[in-house]
Amino acid sequence: MTDSIDRRALLGAGAALAAGASLPAAAQSSPHRHPPLPADAPKVAFLIYPNMVALDLVGPMTVFKVLRCDVQLVWKDKGPVPTDVGVPMAATQSFAECPRDLDVICVPGGVMGTTACMDDPEVLAFLADRGERARWVTSVCTGSLLLGAAGLLNGYDATSHWATTDLLPILGARHVDRRVVIDRNRATGGGVTAGIDFGLTLAAQLKDEEAARRVQLILEYAPAPPFRNGTPAEAGPERTAATRSARQGMDAGARDAAIRAGHRLGTWPRA
Repeated sequence: MTDSIDRRALLGAGAALAAGASLPAAAQSSPHRHPPLPADAPKVAFLIYPNMVALDLVGPMTVFKVLRCDVQLVWKDKGPVPTDVGVPMAATQSFAECPRDLDVICVPGGVMGTTACMDDPEVLAFLADRGERARWVTSVCTGSLLLGAAGLLNGYDATSHWATTDLLPILGARHVDRRVVIDRNRATGGGVTAGIDFGLTLAAQLKDEEAARRVQLILEYAPAPPFRNGTPAEAGPERTAATRSARQGMDAGARDAAIRAGHRLGTWPRA
């Protein structure tokens, strides 16, 4: 138990240092208590929803927490929602409680959950409303499809999970084959693990590069994957085709939802 408390205290101290601040005297004398957030902490809201991919959220969320942002999880209500790994997550704010003016609105991905939300008027209205005023409108993985369905990527460069990037033009976006794509105040990350790269990239925009570098060091983010197999180009055509075949039903559902959204938005012609 003591070791767990000490780890949390270390993370809190590291967060303050990542922001370039000295620990206040109260925090120095009470190492088991996180220092309070600064008054000007960026307001970051992550949309959570049933069947989302947990790692799409946890990676960038950790970056923003260490950066000393005011991070909230937002959904229709505060009941727990299931995730891909079987660990439920509960919102800290409902749609009604979420501030109207945010520094960052971020949508994680997860094809099945994303597809359902692309046809949910309440979710789309919330994203369109907050996205209209947010300083940064962002996503990880297939979360970009949900941004697109809310009309927030029309005319913007963007990316998504490699298996769904072909759906972006249906929603009015231009696909750019990069791990993190920034176009004006839109920032989109590729699939799942790109969430950390996205988080660090945006951290440099919210604070500065040195603050983002400190966060990267605190997280010891120095990827060294055992295989070069993380993209279709690295995996080769046979493995890529086999993977596409295994997820054919999911991706077809996402395509149908994207086409319905494109019809609503006028970004995709009706047959």
